[in-house]
Amino acid sequence: MADDRERCTEITELLIAWSDGRPEALDGLIPVVYEDLRRIASRYMQREPAGQSLQPTALVNEAYLRLIDQHRVQWRNRAHFFGVAATMMRRILIDHVRRRRAGRRGGDRAQVTLTELDLVAIGPNPIDVLSLHQALDRLAVFDPQQARIVELRYFGGLTIHEVAEVVGVSETTVDRDWTIAKAWLRASLSPQAG
Repeated sequence: MADDRERCTEITELLIAWSDGRPEALDGLIPVVYEDLRRIASRYMQREPAGQSLQPTALVNEAYLRLIDQHRVQWRNRAHFFGVAATMMRRILIDHVRRRRAGRRGGDRAQVTLTELDLVAIGPNPIDVLSLHQALDRLAVFDPQQARIVELRYFGGLTIHEVAEVVGVSETTVDRDWTIAKAWLRASLSPQAG
């Protein structure tokens, strides 16, 4: 537990140093966060069909390239960093799926299951990655905070506590919005919805 706190503190200090314009902090940061970024990428890739051309390492590398271009971000802490990284990985994956489909003229659809999201009984069929992305975009129109919470919890793997830090609300609010968002997605993605 103390090691986890020390690691979180180290990551936060490196992020703040990087935000303050010290590029050497980035050199120290990447080895510390690489495995966590790879874990997030692996969560995304688990939802992809077999034979996927994009691998977790490539997803991490692409996210890394985009993260180092974030000069205007004032990193607050570890959770903030991983929240941004999860968002970038989601966008990269969606762009990849769209390019792949465009090349195949609507060929294989990328499927995900929502068991990890704990969306109970939406049916035996997996959910299309783009359908989930579009559902999150629709949710964001009505409640951007709930959409962000789903993205951070489901894709980023952040805890309720970490999401509360990133979003800037109480853990009780995150827990409530997480429950409501799951119910909304369950209804939106059910076969009858569509």
